[in-house]
Amino acid sequence: MKHSKNTENKFSLDTTISIRTAKNKKLTDSEKMTWLENDAIEDTIPGISLKKAYKFLEQREPKDTIIVAVLDSPVDIEHEDFKGQIWVNKDEVPDNNIDDDANGYIDDINGWNFLGDNQGKQDTFFLYESTRILKKYQELFGGMTKDKDKIENPRLFELYSTAKKRHEIETKEAIEDTAYANMLIDISKNARKTLSFYFPEHEYTLESLDSLKKVYPKDTLLQVDILRMSNFIKYNFTEKYIHDYKLKADAKINKLLNLEYNDRLTRGDDPENPFDYNYGNGIVNQNIDFYSHGTIVSGVIGARRNNNLGIDGVAKVIKLMPVCISAFGEEHDKDLALGIRYAVDNGARVINMSIGKKLSMNKKWVDEAIQYAEKKNVLVVSSAGNEHRELNGTNEYPTDSREDSTEISHNFIHVGASSYMMNEKLVAPFSNYSKSFVDIFAPGSEIYTLHPHNKYVFDSGTSLSAAVVSGVAALIMIYYPELSGSQVKEILMKSGTSYSFNTEIKQRDGTKKTVSFSELSKSGKVINAYNALLMAESISQQHEVGKEINSR
Repeated sequence: MKHSKNTENKFSLDTTISIRTAKNKKLTDSEKMTWLENDAIEDTIPGISLKKAYKFLEQREPKDTIIVAVLDSPVDIEHEDFKGQIWVNKDEVPDNNIDDDANGYIDDINGWNFLGDNQGKQDTFFLYESTRILKKYQELFGGMTKDKDKIENPRLFELYSTAKKRHEIETKEAIEDTAYANMLIDISKNARKTLSFYFPEHEYTLESLDSLKKVYPKDTLLQVDILRMSNFIKYNFTEKYIHDYKLKADAKINKLLNLEYNDRLTRGDDPENPFDYNYGNGIVNQNIDFYSHGTIVSGVIGARRNNNLGIDGVAKVIKLMPVCISAFGEEHDKDLALGIRYAVDNGARVINMSIGKKLSMNKKWVDEAIQYAEKKNVLVVSSAGNEHRELNGTNEYPTDSREDSTEISHNFIHVGASSYMMNEKLVAPFSNYSKSFVDIFAPGSEIYTLHPHNKYVFDSGTSLSAAVVSGVAALIMIYYPELSGSQVKEILMKSGTSYSFNTEIKQRDGTKKTVSFSELSKSGKVINAYNALLMAESISQQHEVGKEINSR
């Protein structure tokens, strides 16, 4: 890992905890709801020591309100647990169709929605990146064999060839998804038909189904349909879930993989021009019935603390800035690059991204945006992905690495997911990992958070882990705003909790292997909010001493 010259020698405080003994504590329901706040030593739960962190901060006053931009799907900004937490652009007059603050975006009161046009319309489905690449280069490379001597641009041809292979894999997966969706519909329909005699209103509970099961133990058909409906309830396979699954499965075939589909028709911009930003709108909470991810992630970062509602987000004294760039499909590099620049230009100090794709047609645009964020002292936090595989620098985007694995900036942090199991199952089974391309781990398994329409859910994924890191980063900046994004990254990397025991890694082929936890990321650690604040305090004091000496 590279360090910037102006900070490298200042990180001497050793706050790392090394835990060598594998423990595991069975959590109660209430403990599960807040497990990420716990301390590995004091509570024997491998959280981020957030309770200790807030106790440490009791005698300290916040110095700044930090804006955290959430580059994701639309967010339910009206959620009861977001009251007072959403960024408001005070320089913009609502609904007057004028760019009052001259930032290039009209009526951006709470953020910006890059998914639609300036009339309030919004696209729901985006192409896969493989489809975009094939659309753009099929006329140039279609039918060519891999004979580099006859190809003028072998690197571009390699991108096209990789996209073609990826597109074939995605098509196969989409066909399987469609078959599975149709099966769910058939099973649900048949089960409801069978059970309608006993439940005319189609109102089922696990208890009522279990009672019916005991009354008719020899009715084989009924027993099968009771089991199926019980599983639907147990795994939350509602009619809406099944309907949406079918909708998405069909969309993969008809839109995401379709070379004839234009996913920028609504916006009407020039997709080849990264500076053509005359599209989108200020409605950041559109279609939240279909999109819940942005709300889920934002809740972890900044749901209002200590309001006797729902959950407490990781960070207090922050404002959440929704920047909508994610629909169903894969994000455009252009939207991502513009989203980063929008966040930076409008005051964000932390940018949270839950984005992962295996190809990038315009990586340079995103790289330049990340470097722009670094110049403005903004930290960019990104999820490492949920395919339980080892990243190699060329199979996950966005990234801060060049082809030779060197870093393009010092303000980008890639986050894997840990669980509440303080033993060989510490790494969440879905999480990607890499000693070279994942920076640190954070809680991401069974996290209790917000859901649209004043609801709350448990959810899992490296998206949740990135949100935890963004929250801790914001917390540091609230009390130590003089620290740069790259400094905060180093603090987070160096101050984490080390676990010296081996962990179990699930591989893509279904097999498992045992690896030391320290080998799964650059830092080899799980983020620790308390330790990070101790280190930030030490560095801040050094800054103050330096200022005093220079002023004499």
